[in-house]
Amino acid sequence: MRAFDFVVADSAAAARTLVREVPGARFYAGGTTLVDLMKSDVERPPRVVDISRLPLNAVERRGDVVRIGALARNSDVAYAPLIETNFPAVAQALLSGASGQIRNAATVGGNLLQRTRCTYFRETRWRCNKREPGSGCDALDGFNRGHAVLGTSDACIATYPGDLAIALTAVDAQVVIEGERGERTIPLSEFYRLPGDRPQRETSLEDGELITAVELRVDPLYARSHYLKVRDRASYEFALVSVACALRLDAGTIAGARLALGGVGTIPWRSQAAEQVLIGNAPDDAVYRAAAESALDGAQPREHNAFKIELARRAIVRALRTVAGGAA
Repeated sequence: MRAFDFVVADSAAAARTLVREVPGARFYAGGTTLVDLMKSDVERPPRVVDISRLPLNAVERRGDVVRIGALARNSDVAYAPLIETNFPAVAQALLSGASGQIRNAATVGGNLLQRTRCTYFRETRWRCNKREPGSGCDALDGFNRGHAVLGTSDACIATYPGDLAIALTAVDAQVVIEGERGERTIPLSEFYRLPGDRPQRETSLEDGELITAVELRVDPLYARSHYLKVRDRASYEFALVSVACALRLDAGTIAGARLALGGVGTIPWRSQAAEQVLIGNAPDDAVYRAAAESALDGAQPREHNAFKIELARRAIVRALRTVAGGAA
């Protein structure tokens, strides 16, 4: 690991100033992603600003909105009654990630900003446009079993790695961001950027901006939600495919639906087309399969990851059965 300055911030404003002062500086909360990347020489921040002591860890209800502080620990959020009751998919997604020890350290804000697990990004001997813009992408013709089939480009096929953001996308989460011009709130569905020809730009955050909270609106639709994760082993593993879904049923008809996919996209992948297939129809396997086909429309597999398309379709059907109350 390279030498760096470590500074403790006593306020969000001070933290933002400390980061803006030094190009390449990074915020530090739980450190569960940043430290790994610094050890592997992927991240080389000359300054690391500790924000872990800031009062941004509450999980509280404000009217019809549940606000989760950006520094709330993943374990605390997963077991918070407000989350378990109103957003079960979010709790399930959190508990499916990493290990108990890591969940006790990792924060919600940091989790949203975790970077891809693509080997070609994390091992510096390979060419990677995300790590070194313009250098090329060795994953395109390399071993790409774990890579994305949706939202890819000629510059990058790296999969978005997280669980939490997939579930948050399915429950229409909002991200609260503090910056030079004050506070702004954007839908999580607009927070992540497709790689295009600039895969190094992963989010809508501007230099020096800081995530301070995530907000979720309480709605019966989200209370009937589910997160399914398919992976190579039962724990401490990233998703090959994951599905976050929510349904609102009314008199035997699907009146509302949300569907988001992980493990297959370069960003958390919401399929509004699949949602429209579901809405207005009876909850049965034929409709679920039609929605699954729609969700994977346009998928572009590489040599080793074509299996993900059918796996995702089957996972969607299984998740929808579960959330509708049918066989898992």
